Amino acid sequence: MAGELNGRRVAILAADGVERVELEKPRQALDDAGARTDLISITSGEIVARDHDLEDAGTFGVDRLVGAASPDEYDALLLPGGTVNPDKLRMEPAAVTFVRNFVESGKPVAAICHGPWSLVEAGVVRGRRLTSWPSLRTDLRNAGAEVVDEQVVTDGNLTTSRSPDDLPAFCDRIVAEFSRAPQSTAARGGA
Repeated sequence: MAGELNGRRVAILAADGVERVELEKPRQALDDAGARTDLISITSGEIVARDHDLEDAGTFGVDRLVGAASPDEYDALLLPGGTVNPDKLRMEPAAVTFVRNFVESGKPVAAICHGPWSLVEAGVVRGRRLTSWPSLRTDLRNAGAEVVDEQVVTDGNLTTSRSPDDLPAFCDRIVAEFSRAPQSTAARGGA
């Protein structure tokens, strides 16, 4: 995987309550493949991570506020889960708009576990084939998605996965999908 993502910038959108392993493992896979990852959030400083939604799992430093970030600056977007994380994100208009604009740009977006809640809130799942943590599947169906129970699913520019158990398959797929996307001039730092 080394070098597949050299020069690509990936936004990771997360808030307090993010499931640590769902941010940490994909981020490591992206970094190992040569991507530059930025943690974007709705608050500055640090966000608090959780383990199985209940146990404190440390913090992650925030690189940018979502209101100051644009999808034009990134080549791909990662939405980790944790129950509280996407619930907080969907209450923040700037986060919802960021997700919607990213999906509508055609650039790759990946969400795992409870991460697809942000896709539902952004109104971008109708007619798409997705998977998620079981408790979100009714929400996805009600929003017009075709829901399947598979480790990892890619439909166009959306890649989704069910749970931390699927992280090896998810990480491999997002590196592959993110490497196929054209690298944007803005993400490279150009004008």
